[in-house]
Amino acid sequence: MAERKLKFWGWGYEGEGASDAERAGLRRFYGGMFALDAFPDDVPRVEDYALPPPRLKPPPSLAPICTADPHTRLAHALGKSFPDAVRVFDRKVPNVPDVVAFPRNEKQVAAVMDWAAVAKAALIPFGGGSSVVGGVEPAVDGKYKGAITLSTTALDKVLEIDKTSRAARIQGGIRTPAMEESLGKAGLTLRHFPQSFRMATLGGMIATRSGGHFATLYTHIDDFVESVRLVTPAGVMESRRLPGSGAGPSPDRLAIGSEGSLGVITEAWMRLQDKPRFRAGAAVSFADFFKAAEAVRALAQSGLYPANCRLVDANECKANGVNDGSAHLLVLGFESAHADVSAPMARALEIVRDHGGTIDPAGNTEGAVGAWRNAFIRMPYFREIITPWAVINDTFETAITWERFPAFHRAIMAATHEAIEAATGAKGLVTCRFTHVYPDGPAPYYSFHAKGDRKRLARQWWEIKRAASDAVIAQGGTITHHHAVGRDHMKWYERQRPKLFGAALKAAKGVLDPAGVMNPGVIVR
Repeated sequence: MAERKLKFWGWGYEGEGASDAERAGLRRFYGGMFALDAFPDDVPRVEDYALPPPRLKPPPSLAPICTADPHTRLAHALGKSFPDAVRVFDRKVPNVPDVVAFPRNEKQVAAVMDWAAVAKAALIPFGGGSSVVGGVEPAVDGKYKGAITLSTTALDKVLEIDKTSRAARIQGGIRTPAMEESLGKAGLTLRHFPQSFRMATLGGMIATRSGGHFATLYTHIDDFVESVRLVTPAGVMESRRLPGSGAGPSPDRLAIGSEGSLGVITEAWMRLQDKPRFRAGAAVSFADFFKAAEAVRALAQSGLYPANCRLVDANECKANGVNDGSAHLLVLGFESAHADVSAPMARALEIVRDHGGTIDPAGNTEGAVGAWRNAFIRMPYFREIITPWAVINDTFETAITWERFPAFHRAIMAATHEAIEAATGAKGLVTCRFTHVYPDGPAPYYSFHAKGDRKRLARQWWEIKRAASDAVIAQGGTITHHHAVGRDHMKWYERQRPKLFGAALKAAKGVLDPAGVMNPGVIVR
């Protein structure tokens, strides 16, 4: 509870936000696109919200680690999705935890779980709070007599470093910047940098199957988990620390992606890397998006494994000030802790030239790549600026195999454009980039921009989101590549997964969470 004060209505901590230059850029971009003539600022205050009184009171043994402070309750009521922002700025936050607990050890985690079961309350694990899919909102039905949010952020230590095996035992509530700082003192890094890096926690990244820095080879947090320790209402489940195992279904895989529905990830042994010393980067322009995708496929299947291989379409380049929108951009990079990377970069550039790519002059490379990197890092701060302007801006991501990608992409773009026009009565903008690529397919990440009606923003967003999600599933993609399932994606996740697997998950939850208190409605319902 000693952590800096979280901004309950936006990204990061209080006192942080978009710069004056970034605000001016947003006004130019959206003002030009949607002919906006008003750009209201809106900074909510805790006093703006009529919070219901807490329905629960912690037992005396837990009172020192619990709070019902209004600011803390608001900060743990929602994630960071577009509909979350709309409700915050509408001063309507319908599902607020009654109490927020900050356990400092596993004994207290288990005690909070016991309290929830006895009180017949839902228990919502909360790490970085960066969910964009409704994963941390205490939106539970009437059978629960209250809602307790369990913040993991007091479990924030790197406990042990094994330099011989290049691994570390780390608590689940540590935020990634603090983790990287601690590991860096030993010359090591997890090297897993999602866009939510500023706020994300290790346990949250594992629980949501986060996608991070590497565009190829090392992509999901799964690749870095050596073993995991999960505290459940039924007891502690810890997998054996091994470099690999063929002994039956993996217990790690049950915990990874469980999204708080089975328990709380309190510790994990994580595979680390030496900090990179050798780097090379390039910016490659393409006139045709599908030819650029073919170049990316060739790179993904070449065995070169670039660290960065992100294809950004022309409209997204223009929207983020990377170029004037006349070309699609491939951001290409190699890095290594042990060997010069000029040779793999040279071979990669041969491949992209063979596919019609134009290598930007050396003097411009860092400009284009740097502009994209800065826009990527700063994007989360922009939602709190543009939502009061009634601008709908959101993203969704998926994955598909290469042979299906062209038809898939056309179908998704068409469905999203049609949904925007149907929901708002006007045309919008839809863009695409590849966040990760595999030898058998890309992970396309779509962004959409539309001018909404301030009184109907959440409904308009849902119409667009529903149409895009329906198209993704109908075309054979996954409902999420790395944003997780949460409550928002459950309908499509249940269509995607085999029915028997769903039944097996429900049975597992019955064993690990017999009172059904853990994050109800997420993954299992």
